[in-house]
Amino acid sequence: MRRAMCLAALLLAGPAQAEPFHHPFGEWREYNRDWLAACPDAINEDAPDFQGYSCFASTGSAALNAANLPAYKLTLIRNRLNGALDLAITVAADGAVYDQARPIELRFGGEPPIRLSMGTDLEIRHNTTNQFFVIGEQTRAALIEKMQERTALVLAVPLEGVVQPAEIRLSLQGVMASLDFMSAYARRVAQY
Repeated sequence: MRRAMCLAALLLAGPAQAEPFHHPFGEWREYNRDWLAACPDAINEDAPDFQGYSCFASTGSAALNAANLPAYKLTLIRNRLNGALDLAITVAADGAVYDQARPIELRFGGEPPIRLSMGTDLEIRHNTTNQFFVIGEQTRAALIEKMQERTALVLAVPLEGVVQPAEIRLSLQGVMASLDFMSAYARRVAQY
């Protein structure tokens, strides 16, 4: 029995205790259960968008699109210049377009859904067409706090021409470790 308990503890601790590694794409990465966090080697303060000066952590749907990427994604973004956290939802399913007249819902089991409407709670930034950023520092902070407390959520995305929204279960296991990684690696670059 003692051996079985030790083996179970090792198996459960493995994915959660991932060590950062340097990826050939030029960034530090760490897998935290179902989340991947990354901080590029360089900070480009003059970059036209957030990708030049941010660290990222995301989880995606099991369903993939034609580019072999998650059809739906939830991404945390840490601005390396000021430490601000952002939250984005990506809708990249083949042939699917988010119906911006209807709200996206985040459903945390046992609670009323959180509805995010385009223009009020969500916006498009940086010339993206399928990535929707949560508006408002307080709204983002509340969502990120809830994400740290839960193990999963259901993302409900209304699609153009489809009555029922697409419902995607996304894991939140690894959110806290990913936030810690982004904080630790935000300034680990040569010029700082």
